[in-house]
Amino acid sequence: MNFLLRLTKTRYFVWFVLSLPFISTVVDYSGGRLIFAEAIHASGEMSARLLILALLATPLLLMFPGKAFPRWLTKNRRYLGIASFAYAVLHTAVYLEKAHWWADILDDARTPAIGTGWVALIVLLVLAATSNDYAVRRLKSSWKKLHRMVYAAAVLLFVHWLLVSSAAIVALAHLTLLALFEGYRVWKLKQIATTATKVTTNH
Repeated sequence: MNFLLRLTKTRYFVWFVLSLPFISTVVDYSGGRLIFAEAIHASGEMSARLLILALLATPLLLMFPGKAFPRWLTKNRRYLGIASFAYAVLHTAVYLEKAHWWADILDDARTPAIGTGWVALIVLLVLAATSNDYAVRRLKSSWKKLHRMVYAAAVLLFVHWLLVSSAAIVALAHLTLLALFEGYRVWKLKQIATTATKVTTNH
């Protein structure tokens, strides 16, 4: 029992859980149990939700300091971000499998609806490729600056989702949730900085 409990706290368990919907989607789509619309919808939404979870780590930690779930998110947000990219790749693979012709793919890429998706994928690729300890050591202070691009990726992803979705209200609900928490993060960090400045000035 203690072994199983320890296992659930490891990165291997996190990766196992994150991989289950991926494997299920691949198996069901390749086996014909999922149609194109279902597969592309499931993979795209999973990518967006995992990216939201990664971005919620800091706001939730500021809102509920010391609580287990925000600490878990903070510890595993790198994995959540990489998994978000993996589901974006799956989303793209399903799209390419259906598109067939490169001329059609290039024409689609010129439209805001699909073009934003491609740019978001490229940004996520850069972030995923540098989400490792080696990149942190090599890039030093530039690493944090680079990884602020995650906000650009989130904006592009949501624009893509809004433009291609037949149920834009779902995308808007997710975007609103993220915007509220990010707004709180900005406000709270400014409040902390202001308090620190006042303390320094008084001393």
